[in-house]
Amino acid sequence: MTKKFGQNFLLSNPVRERIVSLLAITEAQNVWEIGPGIGSITTLLLAAHAQVTAFEIDHGFCRVLAEQAFADEPSFRLVNGDALKTVPQFLQEEGAPHRLCGNLPYNVGSVVIARLLESSYRPEIMVFTLQKEVVDRLCANPGSKDWSSFSLLAKADYEVSQAFVINSGAFYPPPNVTSSVVVFTLKQVPLVSEALRPYFLQLIRDLFAQRRKTVKNNLLSGKTGKVVGKQGVDALLTSTGIDPSARAEALDWDAFLKLSASLSSYQAK
Repeated sequence: MTKKFGQNFLLSNPVRERIVSLLAITEAQNVWEIGPGIGSITTLLLAAHAQVTAFEIDHGFCRVLAEQAFADEPSFRLVNGDALKTVPQFLQEEGAPHRLCGNLPYNVGSVVIARLLESSYRPEIMVFTLQKEVVDRLCANPGSKDWSSFSLLAKADYEVSQAFVINSGAFYPPPNVTSSVVVFTLKQVPLVSEALRPYFLQLIRDLFAQRRKTVKNNLLSGKTGKVVGKQGVDALLTSTGIDPSARAEALDWDAFLKLSASLSSYQAK
């Protein structure tokens, strides 16, 4: 084990089986796994007759996976390297897999998921094990203290739900936090159209940049303000009927969609 990678290995086989069942794999589907470790979940994915691509950063584990665990397994492919770099590369080259999963290191888990959600490649189902507070943010609804740009980003394209909680004793070494399994199921119709997506992503970054600042001040200090100026920000808020003194966590989906459409129209002038 390499301490800097924040590795915590899931020891419980019933929990591993439950995670794999959430993926609802059918035979010969492409399944990508981030952070397989020594392959305990990988084994179950292969037993489900998936075509598995595993992304692993630890060179020692890669030797175990490639030379011992799955050396003669034709349905297994290993990609050695940082998933933050290798997964985007493979998405561009091959498109989205049918399924994507991972027991993600807590120090980079939210970054990995954000990169996936911001991309234009969307697996039908994704299942991740994460720190529970991260899952709470992903699943949060408007008005909740956990409602954030991460919640909006997740729910733009996916139904997101916490499947179950895993106690720290199920891992080695035991983490100092509670873990949760989160399931992403692709929506048939996204909440944000492709045409509005760039504006939506820009707005949620700006509006949640500093939670204590008002909607107007966050827009002015963010990319939106730099693009449209103070007059443009005032016009956006006036046209959408959004209170300039409100804070982003008070806004619901309708407000973000109206702002995105208004920003699109304003920049098209």
